[in-house]
Amino acid sequence: MALDNYRAVFAPLLPECDWSPFDEAHFRARFSEAWPRIRIVADAVPLGFALVTDGHIDMFFVDRSAQGRGVGASLLGEAQERGACSLETFAVNQVARRFYERAGWRIAARYSRPFAGAECDFLRYERS
Repeated sequence: MALDNYRAVFAPLLPECDWSPFDEAHFRARFSEAWPRIRIVADAVPLGFALVTDGHIDMFFVDRSAQGRGVGASLLGEAQERGACSLETFAVNQVARRFYERAGWRIAARYSRPFAGAECDFLRYERS
């Protein structure tokens, strides 16, 4: 699911980035290390997941087929119950931005930093 989202959502939003390192092996390694901090919503297949570390949402994905069905709201609510109070998103990701803002998250910082071989604009969201 993360791999599919990177390819289907992020790559078109940020075509200047090199997405080749974000392959199945990358996510397998990332998730094996972080497994205790990941929460998954699933039906017959995974529909979404959230990775929270020290109050920060590191990864948050909802499968496109599950969007608009409450999966994201459920995951975000559960992440907040686990103490999540910050997250980062690409500034160009308008869908994510609307979702977080409807849920009461507010922009705390705007910045650029290197990501996947390009300089990308990010937003840090916080919720008190």
